[in-house]
Amino acid sequence: MARTVLESKSKTVVIGFDEPFCVIGERINPTGRKILAAKLEAGDFSTVEKDAVEQVACGAQVLDVNAGVVYNSNPNPNETEPPLMHRMVRLVQDLVEVPLCIDSSVPGALEAGLETAEGRPLLNSVTGEEERLELVLPLVKKYNVPVVAISNDDTGISEDPDVRFEVARKIVERAADFGIPAEDIVVDPLVMPIGAMGTAGKQVFALVRRLRLELGVNTTCGASNISFGLPNRHGINNAFLAMASSHGMTSAIMNPVAMPRTLKAVSERLDALKTLGVTAPEEVDLRTLRPLLGMEPSEDLVQERIARLADLGIVVPEGASAALLAPLLGLSPKTGVASQEILSIRAADFLNNNDPSGSNWIRMNKPAGSGENGRGRREGRRRRRA
Repeated sequence: MARTVLESKSKTVVIGFDEPFCVIGERINPTGRKILAAKLEAGDFSTVEKDAVEQVACGAQVLDVNAGVVYNSNPNPNETEPPLMHRMVRLVQDLVEVPLCIDSSVPGALEAGLETAEGRPLLNSVTGEEERLELVLPLVKKYNVPVVAISNDDTGISEDPDVRFEVARKIVERAADFGIPAEDIVVDPLVMPIGAMGTAGKQVFALVRRLRLELGVNTTCGASNISFGLPNRHGINNAFLAMASSHGMTSAIMNPVAMPRTLKAVSERLDALKTLGVTAPEEVDLRTLRPLLGMEPSEDLVQERIARLADLGIVVPEGASAALLAPLLGLSPKTGVASQEILSIRAADFLNNNDPSGSNWIRMNKPAGSGENGRGRREGRRRRRA
C-alpha cells in the first residue's frame, strides 16, 4: 500500500490510501496573477507571506511554491526562476511548518528549490516526455524526494484514459530504472473540463481506481480544472472532490481559502436581479455595489446592523472587526476561512473512515474564537489508527 512521505524540518505528512485526503495549497503561484507577478519582480513578498500563512490556517497540509514569473526586465526564466525559487522557498518554510511542493517547468528552478527546502518536499513535476524524464528523474533520485507524474507525453494530452494510464505506467517504470519506488510517484491523471467533455468525471474516477489497483500509486490533480468555464464552479468542485476521494484519489492541488467575490460575480448577481425587474445604470460601479449585494464587508452596513441589534438589547463591543462581523450578521460571505471545497474533502474523509473519530471535521467546524486558528502554531503528532 503506497505511502508517500513528505517532510518539512519539523512535520511529516503522509499521502496514502488510508490517510486523510492531502490538500496541497496552490496560491503561491504568479501564473495568471498579474499583481503578484509584478510584486515579485519588485522584490515585494508580502502576498507570498499572506498566502502561506492563510492557506495553512485554512487546512492546507502542503504548500505548492511556484516562481514562474516572466520578468519585464529579463524574460529568460532559466536566469530568473532559480534565484527567485530559492528566496521563496526559504521565506515560506520560515513562516510555516508544513512540507512544500517545488513547482516549476525550469529544471534549474526545481534544483534550486530542492537545495533550499528542508526535509523531503514533493517535486512538481515530471511528464512522460523523454526530455523531461531525463532531466527530472535524476533530480528525484539525487535528492530522494517524491514527484508528481503528469500523464502526458511527447504526443501531448490524450483524451483517451487508456493512453493516459499507459503514460503513467511508463513513468513509473522509468522511475524504477533509477531506483525510485512507486510509492514516491504521485500520478496526476489529468482532469479534463466537464463542460467540454461530459465523461470527464467518470473518466478520471475510473483512472484513479485503476492507478491505485494496477500501479499502486497515489494520485493528485488540479482540482479546479473540472469546472473550467462553468457557472458556480465551487458547486462542481465540491462534488468532484468528494467523489474523487471516494474513488481513491489521495490528494489535490487546490485553493483551500474562501476568496472574496469577484467583480464578474457581482455583475452576474446584478443580472439575476434584473430578471426580477430591477433596473440599474449602464455604468454602475460594481466595486461600490459589491457590499450592497452582501458580497463584501462594509463598515457602514455593519454599523447600521449593530444599531438595529442594539434596539433589541444585543450589544456589540466597540472596536469589533467589521470584516469578522459582516458574515456573522449576514452582510457578506466568509472570506479568509476554509473554502467549501476543503470542507467537502474533510466530510468525505469522515465518511470514508479516513478520519475515524471525526477530529479533523470537528476542528474545522468549531465556531470562530473557540480554539486556535492554526496560524503559526505547531501541530501535534499525527494520530495513529487503533
